Amino acid sequence: MGNCCSDVAGGQTAIGGTAGGHLNPANASNDAVDLFLRSRGYHGLFSQIELSFSASGLRDRDVLSKSDPMMVLYTRGNNGALEELCRTEVILNSLNPKWITKDTLIYHFEVVQVLVFRVYDVDTQFHNVDVKMLKLEEQQYLGEATCALSEIITKFDRSMTLDLHTEGSIRSTQSQNCGKLLVHAEECVSSKTTIEMILRCSDLEYRDLFSRSDPFLLVSKVVEGGSHIPICKTEVIKNDHNPIWKPVFLNIQQVGSKESPLIIECYNFNSNGKHDLMGKMQKSLVELEKLYSGGQGEHFFSSAAAGHNSQNKVLKSRLFVDKFAESVQYTFLDYLAGGFELNFMVAIDFTASNGNPRLPDSLHYIDPSGRPNAYQRAILEVGEVLQYYDSDKRFPTWGFGARPIDGPVSHCFNLNGSSHYCEVEGIQGIMMAYTSALLNVSLAGPTLFGPVISNAALIASQSVANGGRKYFVLLIITDGVVTDLQETKDALVKASDLPLSILIVGVGGADFKEMEVLDADKGERLESSSGRVASRDIVQFVPFRDVQSGEISVVQALLAELPTQFLTYMRSRNIQPNP
Repeated sequence: MGNCCSDVAGGQTAIGGTAGGHLNPANASNDAVDLFLRSRGYHGLFSQIELSFSASGLRDRDVLSKSDPMMVLYTRGNNGALEELCRTEVILNSLNPKWITKDTLIYHFEVVQVLVFRVYDVDTQFHNVDVKMLKLEEQQYLGEATCALSEIITKFDRSMTLDLHTEGSIRSTQSQNCGKLLVHAEECVSSKTTIEMILRCSDLEYRDLFSRSDPFLLVSKVVEGGSHIPICKTEVIKNDHNPIWKPVFLNIQQVGSKESPLIIECYNFNSNGKHDLMGKMQKSLVELEKLYSGGQGEHFFSSAAAGHNSQNKVLKSRLFVDKFAESVQYTFLDYLAGGFELNFMVAIDFTASNGNPRLPDSLHYIDPSGRPNAYQRAILEVGEVLQYYDSDKRFPTWGFGARPIDGPVSHCFNLNGSSHYCEVEGIQGIMMAYTSALLNVSLAGPTLFGPVISNAALIASQSVANGGRKYFVLLIITDGVVTDLQETKDALVKASDLPLSILIVGVGGADFKEMEVLDADKGERLESSSGRVASRDIVQFVPFRDVQSGEISVVQALLAELPTQFLTYMRSRNIQPNP
């Protein structure tokens, strides 16, 4: 890892823990933390969740005693098939069991994870049998419940009470009371405490023949056996023997504890990857905090193992800690549990290039068989995920590029036909408003995004002004390249300061290459006509045809960056979840 900077560009940036190019550390993504969490399976989009279970008022199926309940947890796939995840232990003689067995699973933000809970009364003759070996058909079925994992983790206390029912009773008007199941979720991150440090050195050695050294620091933790695992690296500072590096961030979970030993090595960067070790030392976070408090520097040692060899040469060069601050790095789920919501908005392209909606080759054609067109599929797939994060499920919905009856072309009209309000009820409300609009507007053009983005931004800014704890997600579905590219850029740069993300789905066979400039993943950060640069990336664009036949769904491709965009906004403004 000491030789990981194999080129000059690679050496100029932090690989595991600086604030990068941000001047304000509050705006910085925590690269070191993210790198560690990613190595442990936490990718920002999903987290490890532990579920615990209890029940009350279960049916009593035993004659001489109470039921002996066991719960089985399943996940239901898109094809309806159930996959068993875990079985709890059997609790004897209880109609109100609190099971000890927990289940740990990965929560995926971009996927609707349907959970099925089934409760059984285990017959006495099987009490000495391992629960994994039990044949469920030989046990008495007490009832079941179903919900999406998203529904649990969006509750204020991450607890949800479900009514248990029998398989037939859910379709019956007279549902039998089978008791209740309480499911509680906890995020499995043992420590969210983050340490921010500003490190500098003085009097570093000359290692380059014709210039000063190009130093960078590498921080590693010591694991069992004495080996070193790199966890953090600064950027390279050119030609400086008294460098001050940008802030580095370390997570306590990543380090182990504040007392855990860390190896700090200072290297002189070489473009061939063979970096020169200029000195090293062993310090814990506790000791680094003392250096900060005392304002004193610590001398580096020569390349022999620091602190373990009496022959170590003490060098003139020293390490100083100019800042040492602890903070809590809140997660996406912390904000959801704290009452934050994602509010879903939709804008649909009604330009003439979509084709006559009455003809089967039109992108807006409504198939009598019920098969959804590309617009309907995008609405359903994105809406199905986001609806769980919006408590009132009232979604602002617009159309653009069409001429309402007896009116001029509009580039942002309410899809419900109202001149007073733009919201519809639920995902089905969007679908109904879309179908109705096709009968009441004439497709026109051109393709302008600016007005709908400005409308969405207005709603977001009003929410901020009113102290709302909301983050808005605008889905734009279009069949063509945007005509007002610079106006769209201007609107996006302005909107980048608001709690707003924009998901764009390109449908049909158009060449969407020009659209990729709106997504900062594909190029430079957006710049407005006045020269102002977007404060963050808020756009995710995907051509529908690129993912519709592959393993990655359009939802996953579109929503991939949403939690990161949400956290970037919250952290950059130091917005914290409710306690």
